[in-house]
Amino acid sequence: MTTTYNFEGRILSPSLCSLGEGPAFEAATETLWWFDILGKALHQLHLPTARESVHPLPFMGSVLAPIDADRQLLASDKGLFIRDRATGELSLYRELEPEKPGNRSNDGRVHPSGSLWIGTMGKKSEDGAGAIYHVAQGVITKIFDSISIPNSICFSPDGAIGYYVDTRVNRLMRVPLDRQTGRPNGEPSILVDQNGRPGGIDGSICASDGTIWNARWGEGAVDHYDAKGTHLSRHLLPARRTTCPVYIGDGRLAVTSAWEGLDEAARAADPLAGSLFEIAAPIHCGAEPAYRL
Repeated sequence: MTTTYNFEGRILSPSLCSLGEGPAFEAATETLWWFDILGKALHQLHLPTARESVHPLPFMGSVLAPIDADRQLLASDKGLFIRDRATGELSLYRELEPEKPGNRSNDGRVHPSGSLWIGTMGKKSEDGAGAIYHVAQGVITKIFDSISIPNSICFSPDGAIGYYVDTRVNRLMRVPLDRQTGRPNGEPSILVDQNGRPGGIDGSICASDGTIWNARWGEGAVDHYDAKGTHLSRHLLPARRTTCPVYIGDGRLAVTSAWEGLDEAARAADPLAGSLFEIAAPIHCGAEPAYRL
């Protein structure tokens, strides 16, 4: 039987994001980063001091990956950019889908090999408009096509398994990978089938024990699955549109959320929509790998 835990956490940020997404944590500096995709902003929170900075962006950013002490990689609707940490200066690294100006980036993550998986989708969530790409040292390869809402991109600790979902289909997929490159070397199979069930499988992370922690859009929850797809627990949050978790150390998760698509009455009924939350969870994750230029 799945165990359900009520919310006993806290709000980490007072900022209400229209579409909070892409949280990333840097343990060395104890800094949490996340995006408001539709608000075109990158948020930065130093956890020990609770000092938050908001960096306006000239595009819809959705994924941040460390490169080194001086640079970060950002994915956006305008392509992949390198961000100078000290100045915030952005320089184009690679175009992603220049032939599809109606698309934007969505979920993504760096594989232990240093390659990046990045998903794209239509800005109006058109059916099958997006794809998932593998990016290694600047070389971009499409690995999955006709994706409507790419999410849940994460990897087993040894890099041998990749996970992803098309939230519109709502089947969490598992695919074998070449551990040295992060590229698929077999066919995907269904790990968790939630097609036709309430809520959408959104962003996920894979813990050091190989279990998966998934934000459930529309259900105000983070779900915990084992590596065989068994639903172990559900952790409730006080915002319905939860989008993505990230490990922030000491058995804690930060979880982004959104108010996108809510009318005035729905926002009044869901006043914390768009908040950034912290919850306690029995989880440990290794450091996020850096993208290799």
